[in-house]
Amino acid sequence: MHVWVGEYYGHLCLLSKTKMPLTVNSPTLPTHNHLDKPQIGGSDDPPPRLYQLWKGRNKFMFGGRLIFGPDYKSLFLTMSLILAPLILFWTFVAKGLIVSFPPRWGLFIVSLSFIFTAYIMILLFMTSGRDPGIIPRNSQPPENEDYDSSNLSTEWGTGSQNSSFIIPLTKNIMVNGIFVKVKYCQTCMLYRPPRCSHCSICNNCVERFDHHCPWVGQCIGKRNYRYFFMFVSSTSLLCLFVLASCSININRIMNENNCSIWMAMQESPASGFLIMYTFVVGWFVGGLTAFHLYLIATNQTTYENFRYQYDQKLNPYNLGCCGNFKEVFCAKIPNSRNNFREKKSKENLSAGFNVSPYLGRTVSAETTSKSVEMEKRQSVDADEIEVVISNHHVESLPRQDDLEERQEMRV
Repeated sequence: MHVWVGEYYGHLCLLSKTKMPLTVNSPTLPTHNHLDKPQIGGSDDPPPRLYQLWKGRNKFMFGGRLIFGPDYKSLFLTMSLILAPLILFWTFVAKGLIVSFPPRWGLFIVSLSFIFTAYIMILLFMTSGRDPGIIPRNSQPPENEDYDSSNLSTEWGTGSQNSSFIIPLTKNIMVNGIFVKVKYCQTCMLYRPPRCSHCSICNNCVERFDHHCPWVGQCIGKRNYRYFFMFVSSTSLLCLFVLASCSININRIMNENNCSIWMAMQESPASGFLIMYTFVVGWFVGGLTAFHLYLIATNQTTYENFRYQYDQKLNPYNLGCCGNFKEVFCAKIPNSRNNFREKKSKENLSAGFNVSPYLGRTVSAETTSKSVEMEKRQSVDADEIEVVISNHHVESLPRQDDLEERQEMRV
């Protein structure tokens, strides 16, 4: 009995002298070296321009000189719907028109179709390739202002419990003697001007937002609405022009061959196809032209009309029919609020932008801080797991006091 106790006691003493590992090696977490991140505006690289750091979904071309929407590829569809029937018209119908009219008049009609088509293409690109009236974003929320209690809304924005000021979601401002409610945009961190709305497709606040047109791939706002209306109305006139020209060609064939209209269409199938095509498309663009004529006469936007904002209250922007048309077609188009070719300094970059080291695209400083926070959480979680495992091993080892008590009981 004493021999067994002595051997057991010697074994415990050997364990107490041996250094047991109290921790378990956790898997090493990947560390990000900030020196490996691509630096913007470094000493060797030229400072980036605003369009290269733009947070919206716009597409820029020619060094930021042209700005398109994210669905800019729809421009090719719109161009094909206009140019394809016109190429068919110039190839198969124009010759008959030159024969039907005196030589000078026939060439004038065909040349007029060329000029009109080029004019429509220019209007299309002026609508799609320019700033529609984007409001510049703020790098931080607006500061606490002395709001009038009469202008405060019952709706409140987001804010932490410890923050001393919570931004109200709406506030009222006076426009031509009528109170108008403006909303706070949490994406752009600003109060939208009257008639401004945030486009979910382009991810921008657009001044006098009308709608986002998928046919031109761009928002329609204060700076391109005039060109949009001229594009739609000119396309309607072009449809009528082609429809009338093809009808004249069909009439010429009927008179020359003394046949019915169906026989004439078989003689010139291109004319018959263009008559049906322009008739269908003309109803669409013609109806759209008439609708926007009504909006201009009443000084409304498509967005406002669909929401029925002025059904039971006065329109503070209505200047009368003549004044409304003058405002759209004669007023000077304001300059863009954004200089997309402006070079950004390091101070501006550190204030609102950072570059992702693995995607090669610009992200906001908030996104980068979130990733850093996640890395810190991962490291903290790993440390906590290591401590728990260590405590588990320590608690699982028999203490020397317990062993001595057990030895006395056995003796």
